[in-house]
Amino acid sequence: MKTKAWMTLALLAITTFGFAQSARKQRKADEATKAWRYEIECAGIGKDGTYLIKVWSYSKNATIATTQAKKNAVHGVIFKGFSGGGQGCTSQRPLASNPNIEEEKADFFDPFFEEGGKYMKYVSESSDGNVDASDRVKVGKEYKIGVLVSVQKDALRKDLEAAGIIRGLSSGF
Repeated sequence: MKTKAWMTLALLAITTFGFAQSARKQRKADEATKAWRYEIECAGIGKDGTYLIKVWSYSKNATIATTQAKKNAVHGVIFKGFSGGGQGCTSQRPLASNPNIEEEKADFFDPFFEEGGKYMKYVSESSDGNVDASDRVKVGKEYKIGVLVSVQKDALRKDLEAAGIIRGLSSGF
């Protein structure tokens, strides 16, 4: 009987430690993402209303860089835009024309970009979690990971307009 109690207690301790460690990793990933260190480039032509882009995220942990790519992709579409290139790509300006809007509307963007936040509604990973060996680069003590993602830019624009974050295309200049 005592053995079962000790085994149960040990299993509970291991599980609790695992969850705490996972939460700590996620906090670190979110802190790293807040620096918004990433690169974004056109990766081809997506379906109507979407962008097919490659996001290069940086982290000391390759897995974290991969998981943060979706958040970085949506952030890039809203605030950075990206240049065109091959594969029929054209340059895209950011959805937000005000460079200070992220700070001005922090009450909107903080929960929008938190883990599992509303940003997830607009993005999907095109590579199904598989990162090509050429898209995994060791840079000093960090990894630079390239992930293909699709961003539903029309839906994102519509919701940002409805929230009063950006002006509509039909509004006057």
